[in-house]
Amino acid sequence: MKLNHVKIGIAPIAWTNDDMPDLGRENTFEQCISEMALAGYAGCEIGNQYPRDPEVLEKALKLRGLQICNAWFSTYFTRGQKAETIAKFIEHRDFLHALGAKVIGISEQGNSIQGTTLPIFDAKPVYTQAQWQAVIEGFEELAALAAEKDMKLGVHHHMGTGVQTEAEIDYLMEHTSNQVGLLYDCGHLYYSEGTQEAVMRVLEKHINRVVHVHLKDVRPAILEKVRCEKLSFLEGVRAGSFTVPSDGVISFEPIFACLAQHQYEGWMVVEAEQDPAKANPLEYAIKARTFIREKTGC
Repeated sequence: MKLNHVKIGIAPIAWTNDDMPDLGRENTFEQCISEMALAGYAGCEIGNQYPRDPEVLEKALKLRGLQICNAWFSTYFTRGQKAETIAKFIEHRDFLHALGAKVIGISEQGNSIQGTTLPIFDAKPVYTQAQWQAVIEGFEELAALAAEKDMKLGVHHHMGTGVQTEAEIDYLMEHTSNQVGLLYDCGHLYYSEGTQEAVMRVLEKHINRVVHVHLKDVRPAILEKVRCEKLSFLEGVRAGSFTVPSDGVISFEPIFACLAQHQYEGWMVVEAEQDPAKANPLEYAIKARTFIREKTGC
């Protein structure tokens, strides 16, 4: 199958982990982006070692034929921090816009447990109706702000948050306008729901809202360990819960076929956080890039 008008990127989290800086601290920004280019990627997301000056960052990327496609943004609407969130979002939006990005990926972190020591399966937050209302209204405002710069907002459904499960994604999509897009992440869906069927159902139901795609695979034996031993999300990452496409349990051919059938245009980004001391970032980046090229022609 051929995915026309799709670009293939990769996230720097395989080289240096934003949530656990000790993972990959030895890997420099220059090494990271050089190896991304060497592995055959067209662009990337932004990590904690990236320069914050757009001119400096853009020059380093252009030397390697890379461009920025997105960067994570945390919202705090469930904490009542609406004004602060909006002000920081505008700053973040303008930074990404200066780099030519068209998508802003967001996640509500006001009561997220993804960065805590709490068990990821047992302590997941569930929004109250008031929290849902705050999140929905906040996301709509951010989407309008993104549109001012001809950019799209993509909500990243994520383990440990109130937008994690299939039902929660459905609820968010049903109660927001089409201006609020979805950052589809097959790895987080499988982690949450545990089946290929759920991975596909969410994509097929909301394909017209998908503005950005994260490609990651999961190791089911590690997920079972996380569940049984009541590990946190970050402990699961250290143990190897995630890996690159083709190295885990997810079947990617149906995902690629659905995206192609519905003429998805945008980025597909390999985002598979692992301990770089155990999973050499360049080796796994090449593994993922080769697999995607073989399966999609991109």
